[in-house]
Amino acid sequence: MSSGSIASLSSSSRTRLTSIASHLSDSRPKVVICRNLGPAMPLLTERKDINIVLWPEDRGCERAWLLENIKGATGVLVLLPDRVNEELVDAAGPNLRVVSTMSVGYEHIDLPLMAKRKIRVGYTPDVLTEAVADVSVMLALMAGRNDRSFNIVKNGEASWSPFMFCGPQLSATNTSPSRTIGFLGFGRIAQATLARLVPFGITHCIYTGSPNSRPDTARDAALQAKYNLKALERVDVDRLAQESDVLFVLTPGGKETYHLVDATFLRKMKPMSVLVNTARGSVVDSDALATALREKWIWGAGLDVVEGEPMITSDHPLVKEPQCVMVPHIGSATFQTRLDMATRAIDNLIGGVFGGEMPSEL
Repeated sequence: MSSGSIASLSSSSRTRLTSIASHLSDSRPKVVICRNLGPAMPLLTERKDINIVLWPEDRGCERAWLLENIKGATGVLVLLPDRVNEELVDAAGPNLRVVSTMSVGYEHIDLPLMAKRKIRVGYTPDVLTEAVADVSVMLALMAGRNDRSFNIVKNGEASWSPFMFCGPQLSATNTSPSRTIGFLGFGRIAQATLARLVPFGITHCIYTGSPNSRPDTARDAALQAKYNLKALERVDVDRLAQESDVLFVLTPGGKETYHLVDATFLRKMKPMSVLVNTARGSVVDSDALATALREKWIWGAGLDVVEGEPMITSDHPLVKEPQCVMVPHIGSATFQTRLDMATRAIDNLIGGVFGGEMPSEL
């Protein structure tokens, strides 16, 4: 295009052409960042050896923007809502070497496709274990009481009677000396949660593991001795539902665990039991859980994650249930943990871009 032709274009068109020309002439590897990472951003912006393309708004990255800007990228840093599938990989082209997700979960990434295309994948395990375990215990305590009590003072409706707002106690008591905690999934976060529950007088722990994994009897014996538990046992899903006083959902998402906690599962639980989900919303059937709460199959639920989040509105069936405590996916929401997650995601990205070590590579 001649200089005269360029001069005749509108201002916005000239700006776009200038931007395109700049990218074409930039020999540095291009990396696409799907969300501003706040205090961790200097780890990217202060580097002179990468060309950064950052989603400019403080909200979820639009798919159209990502598909347009991923073209020619060597690396991309995504979050859970950003699907990494064939559409995205094809749009990126042959330069794409690494996908780094700021999350422990990776069900939004087509791993077989990544292997086929020889694209490395990074994620952020370990760094959020303690924060999510904290929230898991918090939700168990909150769900054991009547959710309405948390807003009644703010609404100016405070009142009292001997058994108003009562619920099942998390800790052991003289009348309930035996308390069984169940874990759907028994990885790092579940074990950290168990450690926090021991001072409450928990006596029994049961859990389910992946069908593809063997029981770790040595680990279980060591944990049982360490925490002075009467029992720590791997069980099947039916026993987990039937025997848990408080059941923590801490299993990965994906097709294998989709709606694992459904109506059949919930009907087997104790009427005074509590369900806590700080893993993935897709593991729990929301409609079934709402029915279970409404018809009193179980006492209550504490949820950090819900299927379909963040698009959870006031007419959602679980929002309407007074025995359901819901928080907006804040399991890892501490300054320390989110900074550690962002830093790990950046380190994974840079390692993959330059063919080096990735601290947490799948």
